[in-house]
Amino acid sequence: MAKNKKPLQWSSKADTAAHEHNKQVLKRVRHQLRVDDTSPLVKRLKKWSPTDLLQLLTALPLPEARKLFALLPIRPSTKILAELYPDFRAELLKDGTTARLVEILNTMKENDLADTLDEFPQSLLDIVVPQLDARAEIEERIRHGEDTAGRLMSRKFVAFHEDYTAGKAIAAIKSQYDLVGRFRTVFVVDAKHRLVGRLDVTRLLTLEPKTRIGDVMDANVLAVSAEMDQEDVLRKAAKRQISSMPVIDSDGKLIGRITTEQMNQIVREELSEDLMLMGGVSPEARPTDSVRRIIKGRLPWLMTGLIGSAVAALVVGSFEDELEKAAILAAFIPVIMSMAGNSGLQASAVAVQGIATGSIWTGSTLFRLWKEFCGAISNGFIAGSVLTVLISIGAILFEIHDPVWLALTAALSLVIVTTVAAMVGATVPVVLDKIGIDPAAATGVFITTSNDVLGVLVYFTTASFLYL
Repeated sequence: MAKNKKPLQWSSKADTAAHEHNKQVLKRVRHQLRVDDTSPLVKRLKKWSPTDLLQLLTALPLPEARKLFALLPIRPSTKILAELYPDFRAELLKDGTTARLVEILNTMKENDLADTLDEFPQSLLDIVVPQLDARAEIEERIRHGEDTAGRLMSRKFVAFHEDYTAGKAIAAIKSQYDLVGRFRTVFVVDAKHRLVGRLDVTRLLTLEPKTRIGDVMDANVLAVSAEMDQEDVLRKAAKRQISSMPVIDSDGKLIGRITTEQMNQIVREELSEDLMLMGGVSPEARPTDSVRRIIKGRLPWLMTGLIGSAVAALVVGSFEDELEKAAILAAFIPVIMSMAGNSGLQASAVAVQGIATGSIWTGSTLFRLWKEFCGAISNGFIAGSVLTVLISIGAILFEIHDPVWLALTAALSLVIVTTVAAMVGATVPVVLDKIGIDPAAATGVFITTSNDVLGVLVYFTTASFLYL
């Protein structure tokens, strides 16, 4: 590397200067790859963060990205492999040897490894999995469906027979501490390895050495099946405030546990998925999607919104006579539609979050809807009052026909649409959840377009009675 050149470093800034700097970095890297001057290049790249390396790899042409990736040491390659978008990762490794890929995968922790393999095509899994050190664990995990407790769970847990004494259990933990890792709960099983109870580690340490753990365990233990959806697992854990959820098979045998870290992972995944759905985008969408995938993933949602908007336009058109009598009514259509959409989205977002975390259950539905109703009608009255004041000020500055009745019409419409939209937004996600449809799909396009139609209909109906 020439001495007069600045140190090779990627810039994470988003300004023009950073863009030009990264173009020069890219040019230097490509030159060193072409002339096979790779030793100083790799030495320098070892000091880069995985994020910067990932940005560099995605900026390089694919053949050069493959070449550079093969030169990187195992540890950085592992972190990069876990972060690369699925399609790009598959292409990046297409020409690589299976041995190199297996070498990288064998350095990963089991959970990271499983998450990475989830993104691989089946043809590649058939080649790679039989060569992995953790083959048995991975094959067992893959056997369970996606987003299930069995796919997510850790197979490292501490369990003792109910006849164990506290002293014997503590001695066993000490002798195998390096294997068990961190844990807060000891599970208790019977002679057939069926889960019968649990015991807090703090409680275990305070017992007399000769105390039988089966006599002091908590027999009221909550467990989930390996095939339970991960979102349902999160709800059950939230209700009981459990930090470590045991997983059992169809015979009630203990086969794993879901840790606090894994539950947090579920929360992040579900939140990310819900945010994508609420924005009218498929959860599988990626920044690197091709034009075809962008069209396929977004066009259905856009068409749904188009149909809803067209219906709203037809509703407006059906009140053509009213608009001819008082054109000023058209000025408040965006206000009514905006308030309806926002009110519905707010209520539906809270409902989706409550369903995801388990804080909404059947017995609380009516009480929650009553609170939503009271909150929405209060917000509507406040917003209507503000709108009344604005119309009154406007009547001073401009000539407005019958401003008092116009203000009353707009304010009353605002109260009604805000309340109705909030009730729709709070109810639809719960109904969809009951019939097995992801409630996050209720937000975004569906709630907004339906409330637009309702808002316009309510507004012109009210205007027909009060203003015209």
